[in-house]
Amino acid sequence: MLERDELKRYNRQMILPELGMHGQEKLKAANVLMIGAGGLGCPVLQYLAAAGIGTIGIVDDDVIDISNLHRQVLYNTMDVGNPKAVVAKQKLEALNPFIVINAHEERVTAENAVRLISRYDLIIDGSDNFTTRYLVNDTCVDLGKTLVFGSIFKFEGHVSVFNYQNGPNYRDVFPEPPADDEVPNCAEIGVIGVLPGMIGTYMANEVVKIICGIGEVLSGKFLTLNSLDNSISIFNMVRQERITSKIASINVEEPAANYEISMKVLNEWMVQNPDKVYLVDVREEYEYEDYNIGGINIPLYELNEQVNNLPVDKKLVFCCQTGQRSKMAIHLLKPVYKGEMYSVKNGVF
Repeated sequence: MLERDELKRYNRQMILPELGMHGQEKLKAANVLMIGAGGLGCPVLQYLAAAGIGTIGIVDDDVIDISNLHRQVLYNTMDVGNPKAVVAKQKLEALNPFIVINAHEERVTAENAVRLISRYDLIIDGSDNFTTRYLVNDTCVDLGKTLVFGSIFKFEGHVSVFNYQNGPNYRDVFPEPPADDEVPNCAEIGVIGVLPGMIGTYMANEVVKIICGIGEVLSGKFLTLNSLDNSISIFNMVRQERITSKIASINVEEPAANYEISMKVLNEWMVQNPDKVYLVDVREEYEYEDYNIGGINIPLYELNEQVNNLPVDKKLVFCCQTGQRSKMAIHLLKPVYKGEMYSVKNGVF
């Protein structure tokens, strides 16, 4: 039951016929776990606390650094040096005294993932490294937990909902993690400060919709947002066959996917039979103009629109800066393209 002050607090969203009193009670009864209290975690936590999520867990073992403050807007200068999970708990309890906040001052590992995730009904991943992303995803698959996912990179963000009602999971888009040195983090490559707020708000919206059972959830869909050109694209995903649990083998090196080729192999193909190779650079136009190794430029977000123009009688090779966007191109086109596709591993720059 909602208290009188709660009725006043949530009035503006409760008058929405899609949500109403019943939806607000569902929010109060919900318990969710936020992995990471950084750039994405801050807006997600603020909006979910304000919306009236009854129980929120926060997993983060990091402390607040002054370099965080341009994007992690839950914190201020006086918080520097203090644990993120603890400070976030204090701030959120001040924002909404009607909810319960659990601070877990630890990093998600293979040893504690099941213990942490099994306590909550809905999991939200705002982590900043691939080891954690794959571990959280695989644990959610094994435990049957829905996962709301978000990621940011420079001016670009991604949002999706995984493992929802037996839908696709993270490995259906990215089957295996890249090497540790393949993809730089925010500290190395940078990120525009407002982007986590934009992506985090999308993530919080998906959480509310899932809990209340309203709207269309981003399950089987991968939303991408580019804050430089204001483009938003949604790609369809397909669920792959599940074979075995990945939790036990998350730290075991897996063989490279058979669609990945090295730069050496691409060069050999180009020398031996260039007419049978169709090279596509999937970076943004400004990146392609700055430097490229040839081929044509089709930004990742425009691939679905251009699929009918891609030849099926040649080896279609995607390339980008790190090899991540080119791998994503493979999986995005799997359902609609019938020819051979390859990705240049580790990128070409």
